[in-house]
Formats: sequence, structure tokens, C-alpha cells
Amino acid sequence: MRLIDYFPPSSIAIKSSAANWQQAIDLSMASLLRNKYVSAEYVQAIKDSTLSNGPYYILAPQVAMPHARPEFGALKTGMSLTLLKESVAFGEKSEPVKLLIGLSAADSDSHIGAIQALSELLCEDENLSALLSANTEHQLAAIISRA
Repeated sequence: MRLIDYFPPSSIAIKSSAANWQQAIDLSMASLLRNKYVSAEYVQAIKDSTLSNGPYYILAPQVAMPHARPEFGALKTGMSLTLLKESVAFGEKSEPVKLLIGLSAADSDSHIGAIQALSELLCEDENLSALLSANTEHQLAAIISRA
């Protein structure tokens, strides 16, 4: 399965900004919620866990992968990608985030291939730079399709 195959319809979006990290999570998870990949409880579990544990899902400068444990309401394995034109802070001590990759893992194994492909994509500086500077959802999808 290719990385792009983990993204349901309308799950790649560009937004101007988020008022705070909670809204950034809502924006990031909206398509997964709408496409029934996650429940509303799953989105709340991400927020609750962030309050308790901090933003453990920040992967790299400007990049976060909000997710929760499968038992909190992950219904299907899938991903979303939201690019914020203005970065948002996930707490005083964490780096600002512009690129959010929402993850729903229905079990402990089904998302491993997607995470590996995503890691390979993000470890190339030119790919990360292209994602962060994209102007359209089509550009974002084309970059993901290359992975």
C-alpha cells in the first residue's frame, strides 16, 4: 500500500491558521472524523493526552502527528494532512507547528507501513520544505504520492 492510499477523500487541506493547538487538532482530525476513521472521543483523547503528557507527537521542527491509542476510538487506519499557513504553538516549551499529520491506527500493526513511508518522506529536507511551502492541496498530494 502506498502512503497516499492511507489518506481518505478530502483529507489533505491548507488552512490559514488555528486559534490554538486545540483547534489545530480539530482541523487536523476533521476529515478522519467526517470519514468515520475516528470517533469524537478519539479527538478528545488526543487533547486530554496533550494536556497530561505534553505534545509527544511533535516529530520534527514544524511537524506534528496527533494521535491517540486505538482503543480511544480509532475505527479505521488512515491519515490526514493539514498545512497551517501560520504556525501554532503547542505549549510554551515546544516548537511551533505548521504541518499536522493526523493518524488513526485501528490496531498496533496496520499503520507501520504508513509510518515508515512517512518517515522516509520527511527525512528528506527538500520534501519537508516542499510540504511546508505548498500553496495548494494538489501540491501536497503530489508530494505524498511520490513516497
